[in-house]
Amino acid sequence: MASAFKLVTVADLDYSSPDKSRVSVAARLGLLLEDGGSVLLLDNRGWSISQHWADASVDDIEKRAFDVMGPDAPTEDQDEEDMATEYWEFLSEILEQQDLDIGPAELRELPHEVRLSHRLLKRLDAALDDPGGKRTAR
Repeated sequence: MASAFKLVTVADLDYSSPDKSRVSVAARLGLLLEDGGSVLLLDNRGWSISQHWADASVDDIEKRAFDVMGPDAPTEDQDEEDMATEYWEFLSEILEQQDLDIGPAELRELPHEVRLSHRLLKRLDAALDDPGGKRTAR
């Protein structure tokens, strides 16, 4: 049976955004397995903000990508721990549907890395190189 190795969030350009000059990012969460395989857990996260690409930084995007991947903020009838427990159980159920027995507690303890796609890094670099841009070197 495959063992869990690491959670990885990949942040990429959100091509569905109507305003290409403003930051819009799609994010997906995957699980890397020790045998080299991977499993997609979530592919429905991301964000758009009014900030221009020239004002964006790699650090800000990495932090926000980590934050939007979950667990979500608690609702009125749940506290933060209840919401986190529900989140990790949900991810474990996704894995169970793929015949992987990786429990919520194990998932919660895994290292979590954020990676920016080459397209996203290229967009950030283009904004950096834009003579009209306000961004400073990253």
